Amino acid sequence: MLNKNTPARHLFRQVFSSFLSGDDRAAAASSTGLQPGQLTFQDTASRHQTQSSGLSAKDATKDQLIVPICEPTQDTNSGALQDQGQFLARQDRWSELSTHIAEADKARHNTPHGLPVAELLAHGARSDVVNAVEHALSLGHAGDRRKMIEGVMGLEAMCVEHRDDPYLRTLVALAHIDVAWIWRGYSDVLSITVANGQRCAAHFDRAAALLHPLDGIALDSPFIAAAKTALLAGQRSAGTTQVADDFAALIDLDPNNHRPMRSLGTHMLPRWFGSYSALELEARRTAVRTQAIWGDGGYTWVYFDAIALDPEACARVDIDFFMDGLRDIVSRQPDQEMINLLASYCAVALRYGEDAPENASPQRSEIAEAADWLIRDHLREIHPLIWAHATQRFDNNLRVTSARRFADHGRRDALRFIAGLFRHEIEAGQRVEFSAKGLRVSPD
Repeated sequence: MLNKNTPARHLFRQVFSSFLSGDDRAAAASSTGLQPGQLTFQDTASRHQTQSSGLSAKDATKDQLIVPICEPTQDTNSGALQDQGQFLARQDRWSELSTHIAEADKARHNTPHGLPVAELLAHGARSDVVNAVEHALSLGHAGDRRKMIEGVMGLEAMCVEHRDDPYLRTLVALAHIDVAWIWRGYSDVLSITVANGQRCAAHFDRAAALLHPLDGIALDSPFIAAAKTALLAGQRSAGTTQVADDFAALIDLDPNNHRPMRSLGTHMLPRWFGSYSALELEARRTAVRTQAIWGDGGYTWVYFDAIALDPEACARVDIDFFMDGLRDIVSRQPDQEMINLLASYCAVALRYGEDAPENASPQRSEIAEAADWLIRDHLREIHPLIWAHATQRFDNNLRVTSARRFADHGRRDALRFIAGLFRHEIEAGQRVEFSAKGLRVSPD
């Protein structure tokens, strides 16, 4: 889960949306405030030279590389939904909030960026409580039990009053999971203190108790099913088959959402609940079950984050299957959020540590090279937050204190990579221009 501290709240709304595609590019552009200004490699990356390409800012004259930038302004749709959830919670209008979550969940309503409306409403509704816990910890109040549990206990009291409401019960469980991750500190399991580990486990246990009576499949609820899979991080004793089946059920409930497929892949790694053979099996099973929507893309989605995290998984991937899936994803969902996600993945995320001998593999190289045709054939604009997140291999636990600085890093990384990709054209004095009509390379 992404760190949801107050300074990074708007970043959460946008980075969260980078994992999902929009329904159409025009809607996405209008909601994010696309600024098609002429941004050049010289203007934005003059202090960041590309060693791999040998191209510096001095090599590129003004306006030789022109790429529209989708500025990281607040996502109007997701932000408004989270604000709505927060407002209803502050007014104690819980029944109304539950009705909105249920309606969105049943209808599989998404924002133009593809975000589940039910999740956004629930996130907003619990944000005050979760942020208060994190703020108290940041001020060193970990020993003040009252400050740490006051908000959570308020949610628990609300849950008692609405004991028969599965959506509000799930909302409270999600708050416990969020707080568990805060106590966990987003740190390595070996470095967590005993006291914090116990508090983390206690919140996971309470979330499990709240969710135990609920069946997301029987209720036809991706919202509840997703919450139950979020429990797995606190249940390391779960078996491979159970974890795979839980994710398979969630994917079947909402096959258009690629996030559960990606999460399935990481959970199937040996470091978590699976093995390399289990990862391959589940990738193929998912591809079959989602064939009508993603083509072979289901295989690619399951491996997507797994091979960025695990060199051995990358070395074992069926590269032909993966690349066919990558092309199917593009053909079925060619909006710019998706293209930026895939291009930054190939260009940045998958190149992390590639120089290390243990990480090198023909599969990794072939996938990384796909950035070339993704950018040349499909890119129309840069989404800086997606590229910035790619540099962290899409780590949702990343702590970010400044959304603007984070986006600036993404903008520079994207422009630097694109400048290297068009090094020869720029050195020849040509003008490389991206627009809604596509790529145009012409004499300057």
